[in-house]
This record gives sequence, structure tokens and C-alpha cells, in this order.
Amino acid sequence: MEHPADSHDLIRVVGARENNLKDVDVEIPKRRLTVFTGVSGSGKSSLVFATIAAESQRLINETYPAFLQGFMPSQARPDVDLLDGLTTAIIVDQERMGANPRSTLGTATDVNALLRILFSKIGTPHIGSAQAFSFNTATMSGKGGLTVEKGAPEARKAPERKEFFVQGGMCARCEGRGSVTDFDRSALYDDTKSINEGALQIPGWSMDGWQGRILRGCGLFDCDVPIRDLPERELRALLYQDATKIKVEGINLTFLGIIPQIQKSFLSKDVDAMQPHIRAFVERAVTFTTCPDCDGTRLNDTARSSLVAGKNIAELCQMQISDLAEWVRALDEPSVAPLLQGLRDTLDAFTDIGLGYLSLDRPAGTLSGGEAQRTKLIRHLGSSLTDVTYVFDEPTIGLHPHDIGKMNTLLLQLRDKGNTVLVVEHKPETIAIADHVVDIGPRAGTAGGEVVYEGSLEGLRASGTLTGQHLDDRATLKSEVRTPTGVLEVRGASTHNLQDVDVDIPLGVLTVVTGVAGSGKSSLVHGSVAGREGVVSIDQSAIKGSRRSNPATYTGLLEPVRKAFAKANGVKPALFSANSEGACPSCNGAGVIITEIPTMGTVSTPCEECEGKRFQAAVLEYTLGGKNIAEVLALPVSEAHDYFGTGEAKTPAAQKVLARMVDVGLGYLTLGQPLNTLSGGERQRLKLATQMGEGGTVYVLDEPTTGLHLADVDQLLGLLDRLVDSGRSVIVIEHHQAVMAHADRIIDIGPGAGHDGGRVVFQGTPAELVADRATLTGQHLAEYVCA
Repeated sequence: MEHPADSHDLIRVVGARENNLKDVDVEIPKRRLTVFTGVSGSGKSSLVFATIAAESQRLINETYPAFLQGFMPSQARPDVDLLDGLTTAIIVDQERMGANPRSTLGTATDVNALLRILFSKIGTPHIGSAQAFSFNTATMSGKGGLTVEKGAPEARKAPERKEFFVQGGMCARCEGRGSVTDFDRSALYDDTKSINEGALQIPGWSMDGWQGRILRGCGLFDCDVPIRDLPERELRALLYQDATKIKVEGINLTFLGIIPQIQKSFLSKDVDAMQPHIRAFVERAVTFTTCPDCDGTRLNDTARSSLVAGKNIAELCQMQISDLAEWVRALDEPSVAPLLQGLRDTLDAFTDIGLGYLSLDRPAGTLSGGEAQRTKLIRHLGSSLTDVTYVFDEPTIGLHPHDIGKMNTLLLQLRDKGNTVLVVEHKPETIAIADHVVDIGPRAGTAGGEVVYEGSLEGLRASGTLTGQHLDDRATLKSEVRTPTGVLEVRGASTHNLQDVDVDIPLGVLTVVTGVAGSGKSSLVHGSVAGREGVVSIDQSAIKGSRRSNPATYTGLLEPVRKAFAKANGVKPALFSANSEGACPSCNGAGVIITEIPTMGTVSTPCEECEGKRFQAAVLEYTLGGKNIAEVLALPVSEAHDYFGTGEAKTPAAQKVLARMVDVGLGYLTLGQPLNTLSGGERQRLKLATQMGEGGTVYVLDEPTTGLHLADVDQLLGLLDRLVDSGRSVIVIEHHQAVMAHADRIIDIGPGAGHDGGRVVFQGTPAELVADRATLTGQHLAEYVCA
């Protein structure tokens, strides 16, 4: 007879309505691998992440005492009628691993901690505990009188003289950052102007806001004198003043000099993880040079003096992980055998997952989304936990076809340990290993949000859904390829692992740069091509946006729309901004009222005054072409394109932006949809639509198929063709075989990753690559096109 406990083998979802989901009901088998697929924006992430995983995490948080819940992020219950059979959810997503410049791959995965313990145990000479090898711990010392008060008054001791010393590993010169900074003052301010005249050129600083009040109210310098005429003492206060308490307009505030404030607010993040305008300012104003004292290792001389098998800890962190694994494997120290075994297992996991080309000193903020996701996965491979729900967001992103098999093996290992594995994925190779498939559709946005198929892979093929129809799609090699009109010369490229590469990148054609993960593709293109005059680079960095940001604000579409409304109604454009004068006074233009109750979560309710429309009632009286501003922002992009193309609402500037959004496959998005509800693929394509308007002659795209459904890849290829046919050159870093097959020229970097790559192993047409089959890319492309 079956035990009652064995009957709980399903996760049941009833009536899910998050984002675009339409009362979705679905049953997911436990301890199986389930793949969720469907076109981009169909609602996959809304079901898996915003409903199942979110509710699991919320319920776990509720098991903590109310006091602890007050310190945890509050989560509202997902909009769903019933969720049954949930287990603990662990989300392994594509979010970057943080922008703290002190965080490296080694510190983020605890490998550095194991190495520090190893050196504190067997390093010679012995210099101290594990913190003596930490670049985040400064060396400290002190002495003075100490009085201990305990027992009866007459028994209390007189002050004792005490001393202490803590040996840290931090380099004192760079404070453990590995680089020192120098500021270009001309980029900070125009010294011919006074502060009140707007001399300061720092992003976000305005004399109209609190920053201006603090500068005028601190009394440390004259704000009406040109900066070049300020006395030395006042200029030093403006630039370098330490935190100083001041009172401005009766309010207690703190003044901090310009340079320490920039260091605190801007340089506390890794440069590669900054918003574009902040990054541009930092690159213009700040010069980063390798610290001369530690030579970029972040560690002081003492930490680098201790050796194990002839190597110091800094040298080990600079090694490629696959090489470090071999070094650890060669160590034979019985006294630390368990520690060495733990190190071997973790380092081998890096190699197995396709990250053996990285080094432990790699800043965590520079990892791509795919690399960050695989790094997080390493933490769970050796876990003793079972019956856990692992949730993955496109784990094959950034993987060469050669590496996808390794990722599939790891997913199956997690399942075989008794875990439930939920994967949002588009790649047929990963869909093929699923025990159960859930297809969301039929289309995107408001035309999606339904379960159109649920069952086995064989059933999906015969289902007739969009995914089923395209599951076995295979692109064919083009019969004719374009002839290059010129070349972009790259000479002596040596960024990261590139080995003095000389290559001529064809112009006037579609060029695909490919190779296994870590071979040096991005190093070649972003290091030697991006940044040149006329080159528009669209990389994988995330769009920064709050709930107030939407496609209309991000693309610049709202500007001509506001002006058109203002002109038609004879009022100011600011009235048609929910972040300015037109905002509803009750919700300040947010459209929702957010109620925060300590320990009890955050509740968002539609604003009763504006009914979620974000604008004042008086503003909604003004119309353009029969619609008010709220109705326009509720339009899908494709409808808005038609609306702004004819009649009274005709606005060519707006229609131009909308045409680009339709071009990249975002016609289903509404103009006012918050950016924080867009999927990763939607955000990247929104970025592409925005930057297509910059008028460059060479476009560089970094894996544009990220997040694209099989049916959407054809539309992307059509877009790339239109860009080339309009006279532009397109360079694409890509692993997708359909894009390779469609290329005019392929540059293959390899043959392996890390120091085993960094060379051009093939350059020519796709047909020549398939015929040659001498590289991993050639072999997989030949298999794909059935050559």
C-alpha cells in the first residue's frame, strides 16, 4: 500500500495571473526536469519566477520570527488562487554577481577562503591566521589603557596597559583594490565659472536640488567666485574636505568634498557595472593605474612572502582555474587533506561547467550573465540538500554548442539527486533532455499568458504550437554571400588571453565571430573594435530602470510625444510626464500606493485617485488624435506605430522610434510597461532598438539571440540583413548555429578557452568552415546544417 507521503509528487498552480498570465492552471511533476518554453514575452518567467519561486521564498521567509522578517526583503503574495506542493526554491538566475570592486570570482565562491586557510596552515614562513592573506583586512595595531569593571567596587582593578596587533593582507597603498586613481580636474568642473554658474560637471549634481543647497550652505568656499580664482584653502575644501557636519535651512546635513564623494558614490562600484552615463564620466574623469606597491595583486608584501610549493597566494589567484586545479591536485599534505579535497572538488566543478578559463582574481562585476549563473551553480553541485526546487533562467546563455552538453549533464545530475529542476529555455538541445515540457503562448504580451501545451517532448513536436513547429528548424547555408567592401584592421591584439592577434574584419557584410566560451571573442571585438569612431556597440550589460522607467522613457519616445501633446493643447510638455508636473499628487505618478508594514510585507494597491493612470485628472482632459496621454502609454508598440503615423497624432519622430522597436520584435510591449517587468531578452532588444538610432556605420552585437524563441530568430536575421543592406557593417558575437549559417563571413577564435585559445583558427565563409571541419565550431555547424 502506498504511503500517504508518497502521493505529494506534483506542484499544482491554479489561477496564476502575474503580469500577462491568464488564470493559468498547471501541474508540474516533482523530482523531474521540466522545461518551460514559448516565445519571448509569453509569460514563462512570470509563471516560474514571479509565481512559483517567489511564493516559495515568501513562505520560507514567513517561518522566521517577526523581528528577523523586519530585516529581510518584503515580498507580496503572487496573484494566484492556489499553489500546492511547493518545496524550497533556489533561484539560479542571470543577475550579475554584484558591483563591489572588492568582490572577485574567488571571494564570491569561497575558493579564496579555502586558499587563505591553506596558507595559514602550511605556508612558509608562517605569518598568521587566514585574515593575514585577505586583501579586505587591513593590518591594525594599537595600545592604551584598559579598565575592567566587574565584582565589588573595592575589587575593581586599576587601568591596565594593553596592546594589540592584527596582521591583515590588504595593500595599504590601494586599500586592497589593486589600482590607484588619479582625477582629471578639468572633467570635474569648468574653472572659468563659479559654482552658482554651474561649474560642476558631475552626473546627478544640480544647483537646483539638495546638492546645490549643501554647496551654498556649507560656508567653506565662495560659490560666486570662478573656481580658478578660489584661494587654495577654499579649493582644497571643495575638492578634499572630510565629512563635516553642517546645518542648511535648519536641517542637519553632512558636507563631503567632491573627490571623496565621487569615491564613495561612484567608485564603490565596479566600472563595468555602472550605468552608461556614470561610466562615461568616470572613464573621462578618473585614471586607474596598477598599484605600484602590490603590482595589482591587492596584497601587501607580508602576505606575498608566504609560499606553498613555491607559489604565493597572489600567484595562485592569477592562474587559470584549470591550471590551479592541477597545482592543487599535485599537493600532498596529509595534515590538510580534507581542505585540499574540498578545493579540488570546487575547482574541478569550474572546469566541468566550462569556466576553467577564468582566474580567481577576476572582478565579479565583469562576469557576463551566463558566467555569473554558472558560477552560482557551482555552489549547489556539491550540496547535500535534496528535494529542493532549482530554478534556472536560460542556463545555456553564452555557451558554445560544444559546452551545452556539459550544462545538460549538470542539470540531470541535480535532478538525479532527487531535486525538482525547472528550466526556462529556448535551445532545442536543452528542451530535448526534459522529462516534462510546458509551452506558454500562443504569442507574446497580451496575446500570450496561456499554457498551450503540457507533456512530453514527442507530444510537443506534434502539438502544432509555435514551439512545436520550430523545434526541428535547421537553417541552411546561404547559396550566395555578400562581397566585403573593405576591412577593419586589427593588429597585435593582446587583450586578456589574445595572443598578438592580427585579423582583417570584413566591412559591408554580416560577420559572425564565434568560438567556445572563453576563447577570446569578446576580448577581440570589445577590446579592439568597439570604441572606434563610427562603431555602435550593443553589449549584454543590463538596463538600469525603476518601476517608473518604461519603453517610452528609455528609448526617448516620450520626448516627441510630450511635445506633440503640448503643441496640440497649447500647454507645457512637463504636464505630460508622470515624473514631473503632470503626476497624480496622491501616488506621485507611480500609479500605485505602496504600503510598508514592518515585518508584515509590502502591499501595492492601485491609486484610487488616478486609478493607476499616474496622471492628474486635469491632464487627462488633454487629447491628441482622440486619446489622452494615459491611453497612449497603454498602447502596444505596433498599434502606437500606426497611431502616430496618420491624422492629427502624426509624429514622425515618434514613429521612427516605434518602427525600430517593431523591427527588433517588441511590437507587443505596451509603451508604459515598467522596465522591471521585462525579461532579459526583451531588455536587450530594447537596447538594440535604442542604439540603432545612433547612426553608426559599424554595429557590434553581443549574442543578440539571448532570450529569443526559435520562431524569433528568423526575424532577427531579417533585421541584421536590413542593417547590412542599408550600407552598414554588422559584427556579431554569437553561438547560435542559425546566425552562423546566415553569415557572410565567420571568424572563429580558439581552439580552446583561456590560454588554450586567443588565436584565429578560421576565417572565411560558412560553407568553407563546414567543408573544413577542422574546428569545434565547424564540426557543430556541419552537424546542424546536416552537411
